[in-house]
Amino acid sequence: MKSDPHQTEQILTRGVAQVLPDKKSLADLMARRSIRLYLGIDPSGAELTLGHSVVLRKLQQFALAGHEVILLIGNGTVRIGDPTGRDSTRPVLSDEQIEANFRNWQQQASVILDFERIEVKRNGDWLDKLSYVDLIGLMAKTTVQQLIERDMFQKRLKAGQPVHGHELIYPLIQGYDSVVMDVDLEIGGTDQTFNMMMGRHLQKTYRHKPKWVLTTPLINGTDGRKMSKSYGNYVALTEPPNQMYGKLMRTNDDQIIQYFTVLTDVPEEDIAQMDQSMRAGANPMEFKKKLALSITSQYHSERLAQQAQAHFEQIVQRGQLPDQLPVVTIEAQSVSLLELVGLCWPEASNAHRRRLIKQGGVELQPSEERPTDPNYRVDVGSQTAVKIGKRRYYRLRPTTSSRAVTAEA
Repeated sequence: MKSDPHQTEQILTRGVAQVLPDKKSLADLMARRSIRLYLGIDPSGAELTLGHSVVLRKLQQFALAGHEVILLIGNGTVRIGDPTGRDSTRPVLSDEQIEANFRNWQQQASVILDFERIEVKRNGDWLDKLSYVDLIGLMAKTTVQQLIERDMFQKRLKAGQPVHGHELIYPLIQGYDSVVMDVDLEIGGTDQTFNMMMGRHLQKTYRHKPKWVLTTPLINGTDGRKMSKSYGNYVALTEPPNQMYGKLMRTNDDQIIQYFTVLTDVPEEDIAQMDQSMRAGANPMEFKKKLALSITSQYHSERLAQQAQAHFEQIVQRGQLPDQLPVVTIEAQSVSLLELVGLCWPEASNAHRRRLIKQGGVELQPSEERPTDPNYRVDVGSQTAVKIGKRRYYRLRPTTSSRAVTAEA
């Protein structure tokens, strides 16, 4: 395969944290022949986010360039329970759970990965066959001192927390995948560098050949903090268009350029120009809209992304109510604000509704009042709609008969 030097440079540079031992030697190898590489995943059943997309996009780039790409399901290593930065080990999954989790993972990842170009393997196919002698031989390829160099183990030891024996051998078991598949390269997030470098060590020890490691950066959530469901600062790959666009519009200004770089295919010269404009005082809102439109188009379509942008401009920027709203019919002249929110949003807990009201998260339309007392009496006849949180709108329809409530789509 004759590689494209510019394409290779893009693959090994954009959205890349580090290439070990060096980028030039890997580029030289890619210029001579197609390489075999892999990404290993633990089938934990997690919801995939834009954070996961960074390494998935990189894997797809290698596939599109004609290289031999392997997606490795860690159905063998997942039984060990790599803590991956956690203070405790992960629960061990059954074979049925692992396969169900992978099917869910694959469905989400298919918005990025072309599985016609990617070979799927399972490391349980060889790890489950390791004998006692094989395992002892593998452990003899390294030292305890090398294994406990891992940052998370050092932190635990200093804190007086336990480090279990099966956790120590996890990097060895994961590294052995590189030997069995005889790969040239492994890719993964920066949090997997230690494990991937162990594979480099074992490839050299067993096969007397080099293995490269490419790491992709871990990105923060839209608010600049670590991406977390508890913070609500992540964007799932399967978000509906309006929700995806709206979440991206909450991205911190200082993250716009990084998001463009690692999450989109917008030309780098265009990104550099946007960066220069913002540094010169241009309003980041313009570029944030381009970012949200670009990413939403990737995972849906340009048409749906443009509709999502129009929806955002109408609802958020101009404060106009959408044309289609759920209608809540209230057969009472007045209700408490807590009761009104409960009628509109019955699936929320009472405690959550109270908290939202006290934080000023419920707005009455057209008065634009934001009462913070859950017992505040709402004159249903004088209000046409209610906004709950940032995205929930309901149109109110009062009647004069005895109290009852119905909702229409």
